[in-house]
Amino acid sequence: MKHKNIPLILLILFSAVTYNLYAQQKYWNEHTQLTPWRFPLTADKAGLTYEDLTGDDTPDIIRAFVLDSIPVMWIDDDGDMRYDDLEGDTDNDCLLIDLNKDGIFGGPKDLCIDWVDTDEDGIADMQLVIYNGSADARCGYDWDSDFIIVIDIEKDDIKSFIDWNQLLPLCWEHSGHSNFFQDYHGNTLLLKMHSSSFRVADTRFNCENPFIFYDHDNDNLTEMSVRLMDIPHVRPCNGDTPHETFKKVSDEIDVVYSGRIPWASISWDVDNDNGQGNEFDFDMTVHFYGKGFDYSDQIHKFKNLRGLPEADRYIYDPRWRQMSELIYPDEKVAYNMIFRKGKWDYCWFVFDEDDDCNRWERVEFYYPYDLFKVGAAQGGLDSHKQADAAGDRGEFDQDNSGKGRLYLSPIDGKIHLFGAEWGAWRIDQNAKCFQGYGGLYPPGEKEQRLHKDPESFATVKYTDTDNNGFFDLIEYDLNGDRIFEERVSLLELNIDDSGMIYDTSEMKYEDVKALFDICTNGMWERGQDAIEVAGQYNLNTSWYSFWKQPHTPFERYSYGYWLNFYIYKDLCHLAELNKDTKMRKRLDKAYYSGNWKEVLK
Repeated sequence: MKHKNIPLILLILFSAVTYNLYAQQKYWNEHTQLTPWRFPLTADKAGLTYEDLTGDDTPDIIRAFVLDSIPVMWIDDDGDMRYDDLEGDTDNDCLLIDLNKDGIFGGPKDLCIDWVDTDEDGIADMQLVIYNGSADARCGYDWDSDFIIVIDIEKDDIKSFIDWNQLLPLCWEHSGHSNFFQDYHGNTLLLKMHSSSFRVADTRFNCENPFIFYDHDNDNLTEMSVRLMDIPHVRPCNGDTPHETFKKVSDEIDVVYSGRIPWASISWDVDNDNGQGNEFDFDMTVHFYGKGFDYSDQIHKFKNLRGLPEADRYIYDPRWRQMSELIYPDEKVAYNMIFRKGKWDYCWFVFDEDDDCNRWERVEFYYPYDLFKVGAAQGGLDSHKQADAAGDRGEFDQDNSGKGRLYLSPIDGKIHLFGAEWGAWRIDQNAKCFQGYGGLYPPGEKEQRLHKDPESFATVKYTDTDNNGFFDLIEYDLNGDRIFEERVSLLELNIDDSGMIYDTSEMKYEDVKALFDICTNGMWERGQDAIEVAGQYNLNTSWYSFWKQPHTPFERYSYGYWLNFYIYKDLCHLAELNKDTKMRKRLDKAYYSGNWKEVLK
C-alpha cells in the first residue's frame, strides 16, 4: 500500500521531547481500577501540535501523545476544530492511534475511530472502529482484528466500547450478567468483520452484514435480533487455487465479499423478561443456511461518511474514509428478505429451556451431531464453543421442508420446529451448567466456558418417524447413562401428532410473544389438570408445592411442564404397582395428547 507520512526520524525526535513532558503528569484515570470510559486527556498542552490542511486559518489536525508516548492524530471532519482544543469531537471527527509507533496511522496493529453525524444535529449517528491486525496475518479471519460499524438508530449516543487503558475495543465488556457496554441494547445496528481494513476488497460490504437489535416496547433493551452473514471468499494459504474473484484484486487483498447472505438467524426474548441484572435474555432462535439471497442492491448513502479528503495522505489505506455508502439489508427489510428472497438448504431451532442465556447474539445453536458427546468441538450437540453444554433444546430440519415455521406439539405442549426430522433436549433442570454471556472472553478464562462441562445429563430425543413434519416419537434417558430407557410413540397410542402451525414469516415480535403466552397458559393448565387427576387417585402433590408458586411467565412455563411430568410419572408408578394396564394406557393417552379430561371422566 502506498502512503505518505511525517518522516519517521522527526516523529521519533518529537516523541523523545514530549515523553519527558508526559511523564510529569498523567491523566487521572490512567491505569486505575475504574472503568476507562473516555479517551485520556492530554498530559501536557505543550505537547499538542495543530495543522491547517484546507487553508482556512483553522486547524484540521491535532497531534498528541498518550499512554507512554503513543502518537495520536485527530482529524476534523466538520470544520469546528480550534487551536486551543485539547482533542477532536465525537460527533464528526476521526481519531487515529499509531499503536505500534511505527510512524504510520491506520496501518497494521493500529486503531482508528471515526464518528459520523449524518443529520448534523451534533450527535454522531455512526461510528467506525478499525482495529487492524498484523501485516503477517494472511489468508482467513484475523481474530486479532476488528472492522466494526455501529449505526445508532435510536440516537442514544452509545457506540463501541474502547478500553482506553489498553487502547483496545472490547465488544463483550459488561457489568453484571449482560449489561454490555457495546451498543447491543435497544434499536441499533452493527456491521462487523474480523479482518484488517487493508485486506478487504470492498469496505462497503461486511461479514455480519448486518446484526440488528430491536426494542419493540421502547424500554431501551433488546427483545429481538436478526443476524445476517455474508461469508466472504478468503484467499487460501495452503496452495489451493483461490476463488476466481481474486483475479480482479490486488495480491494484498485476502477478503472478497460475495454480496450474498447464506447465513441468517432470528432470536426472540419470548417472555420479554429482560431488565436490570438480566438485560439480555433471548429464549429462542431460528437459523437458516443455504444459497440465501443477493443483497448487493441494498445501498445506503450517508451524508458526511466521506472524511476530509486532505487528510487521506496521512492514512495507510484511506479507503474506509473515502466511502459515501454502505451495502447491507437494513432493519426495515432484513426480516422479510430472509423469508421472501432466501433459498435455504436447512433450518435449525434452539430453545433455552433452563433460561440461563445472557448472550447478545442469540441462543447458541446445538448442532445435529452426537447426542451424548459433550464439550466444545467434541462432535456433540454442544460442539459450538459458545453453546450451553446442557439445558437447551435443539431441533433440525435438514431439508428446510418446514420453512422455519413453528407449532405447539401435543407430545409435551412446547413450541417445536415444524419439519424437523429430529431434535434433542439436554436437561439442566436447575441451570447448574450456567451459560450466562457465553464465557470465552476476559475476565473469564479465554476460550473457556464459564462452568465445567457436566459428565452426565438427562436427555430427551424427539423424532418424526412418519415424515409429516410433526414429532411422534419421544425417548427418555433420565438417569444419564446414555441409554434411552423409555420410548413413547404417538402413532402406537393412536394420538394425532399434529399441532397448529405458526408461520414465522408473517409474525411480528408481538405475535411470537403471544405464541409463547398460549404455550405457557396451556402448559400451566396441563399442570393444574394433572393436580386434579392426582387428587382423584389420592396422590399427594404437596411435595411439589415449590412448582405451584411461579413468579414469572417463564416459571409458569417451566413449572407447569414439570408439575405435569412428575405427576404423570407418579401416576404411572401407581398403575404399575397395582398392575393396572388400563390405567397406564389411559394415563399415556391423557398425558401425550395434553387432555387430562379423559381421565377425569
